[in-house]
Amino acid sequence: MSNKQFDPLLYIEPYRGKKFTGEWPTLPEMLDITVEKFSDRTAFHGFVPRERSFSYGELRDYCRQIAAYLCEKGIRKGDRVGVTGKNSPEWGIAYLSILFAGAVAVPIDYSLTRDEASGLLSRAGVKALFADGEVLDYFRNEHGSEYDIYSLVPDRGDFILDLKAQTEQNPLLPAEEDLAVILFTSGTTGVAKGVMLTHSNLVSDCYLAQGHMNLYEDDVFYALLPLHHSYTMLAVFIEGLSVGSEIIFGSSLVVSQLLKELKAGKVTMFLGVPMLFNKIIKNLMKGIREKGIVVYALIKSLMFLSGTIKKITGKNVGKAFFGGILDKVSLRTNRICISGGGPLPASTFRMYNQLGIDFVQGYGLTETSPILCLNPTYAFNVNSVGKIIPRVEGKIHEPDEEGVGEFCVKGPMVMKGYFEDPEATAAVIDEEGWFHTGDMGYLDNRNYLYLTGRAKSLIVTEGGKNVFPEEIEDKFQLYDEIEQILIRGYVLDKKMKTEGIEALIYPVQESSLDCSQERMDEIVAEVNRELKSYQKISRVTLLDEPMEMTSTKKIKRFTV
Repeated sequence: MSNKQFDPLLYIEPYRGKKFTGEWPTLPEMLDITVEKFSDRTAFHGFVPRERSFSYGELRDYCRQIAAYLCEKGIRKGDRVGVTGKNSPEWGIAYLSILFAGAVAVPIDYSLTRDEASGLLSRAGVKALFADGEVLDYFRNEHGSEYDIYSLVPDRGDFILDLKAQTEQNPLLPAEEDLAVILFTSGTTGVAKGVMLTHSNLVSDCYLAQGHMNLYEDDVFYALLPLHHSYTMLAVFIEGLSVGSEIIFGSSLVVSQLLKELKAGKVTMFLGVPMLFNKIIKNLMKGIREKGIVVYALIKSLMFLSGTIKKITGKNVGKAFFGGILDKVSLRTNRICISGGGPLPASTFRMYNQLGIDFVQGYGLTETSPILCLNPTYAFNVNSVGKIIPRVEGKIHEPDEEGVGEFCVKGPMVMKGYFEDPEATAAVIDEEGWFHTGDMGYLDNRNYLYLTGRAKSLIVTEGGKNVFPEEIEDKFQLYDEIEQILIRGYVLDKKMKTEGIEALIYPVQESSLDCSQERMDEIVAEVNRELKSYQKISRVTLLDEPMEMTSTKKIKRFTV
């Protein structure tokens, strides 16, 4: 590996006119480039339910074969095809095969209820679906007459790797501005929006992000977080494919299992959310502390020294100092950890770097493919979410006297729009082409972005989950005891930047109803049972006075 900064555009330039003709290759063309260079290298590796690997050459052959089968079954360029399931090599093959058929992939969150997943697939108008074994029977029973359904798990019938066209098929391959994927993301009204991303959106973001981070063919990426999410899809899956790296598909967020897979796979690129990285470092430091005050003080002193040397000289001595400690959390082989999806405490950022791990954080949205900002490993800033990547224009809209305002961007990675929702698209992309992120912050003179809050009421949990207050508030509409309710985030730990979810309740002022604190707690407990784990309310506050409302009878959220 070289420390010289990599120019991703020079990487693809020799293939212009040979493998692709536009400004950017499509995703199938990107894979073709990688296969020409690294046909025999391992592309995908899975551990569960059994260990298996696919080389880049095998991966492309499968994609072409399955794409031909889809075309034989009537899939045409621009048709939508769904994929839902746990992370696996087969999930990745399905996603790429859809694109090789010239179709549009519609990845669906595996944790959604079956009704929710069915609704999104219906909205997208899918012509076929690849499904994991645990939901396969449901879709075959309930929707088998609506669209073709194929298995991502062996021995379930119509297994993806067994699909072979009976005749010669020539899929109509996509162009760079063609739609590649529709990613559904929740909105503040609780209605999911379908983010439309083109091949050029994804591929440009992939290569331009590498302007701030060197990636190599001998890197090993760990696909632990769900692949339907834009963060893992781009920063792990597509980035890995672009340089010929191996991609390991994680099977569980249980720390003991992921540490086992990190070690077995000799992972060098580990991407996660703050909750995961906080948990690992807390457990590590707890173990050191249990060895006694003298050992703990010595380790902390060496960490400080390591961090100082790295900051002043740029030399990373952490692994030489702490190799044994890193072995305990299976990170000795790890080159870079990247945190995204939520705020990260500066202390966590700092400790990983002191231990010898190049630890950075980035920022982006599904609507921007998603990477907009990334901390360069050679010039990271623990207080910033990153430096704007090449070819992205960023500005602060209507800054206040301290320079804080809404962060807006232009760039080749900005979405085509929301699926069949021009009004929602116009609400976030203005007439001059600026995408309004809804995030508040400021830029320094080196184009590093510092976020200070959110323009809307969105709550981001430590685990990187988006919680929209309105979705929770709607659950309380049928309770007569409640006059007003407002859901908001509150600081659990200022140092760790963690948020809990609070319910502010103004009870109905009627003596005939039980509006006591005990009854409010009971109602919240009932609602909590309906919510996902990361949406649950952890604090209830009763108000003596009603909250201020607008003329349309909506609570003025930011005056509370």
